[in-house]
Amino acid sequence: MEWNYYNTFIKASADCPVETGTVPPGRKSGPTKAGIEYELASEQPYHYTQEQLMYEVFVRQQQFSPDELAERGEELRQSFFGKPQACMRASMLPKRYGWGLHFNAEGKLAIVPLESEAYRYYADGGEGGLRVLAAMRNRRA
Repeated sequence: MEWNYYNTFIKASADCPVETGTVPPGRKSGPTKAGIEYELASEQPYHYTQEQLMYEVFVRQQQFSPDELAERGEELRQSFFGKPQACMRASMLPKRYGWGLHFNAEGKLAIVPLESEAYRYYADGGEGGLRVLAAMRNRRA
């Protein structure tokens, strides 16, 4: 099952506590889910679809070895997507850390800092035909 966004911009949530795009902090035990999402999306803009990014974050969090991925990759992928997964509207990047998510026509995403001209451009609908959605709120209204 494929579920990616195309020609879509996800704005920071209405109750996002920051006013600028902020790098998610790590923990002593290693990077957070948001930290891994940020690392992947910032280092390779428009490289990952939502599905690809979510799966890569899962693989890194679980620290699967290359051998295990080669041997069981498809099984792991099926298992991961066989359970309900929250979409990127629920990611801490737009909810907590001030990043917009722009998905191009191919469904590939890039992060856009809240304070940027590009963010305002996309939030206003961009070049037309861009679907604009808000990230999920941190708390109920």
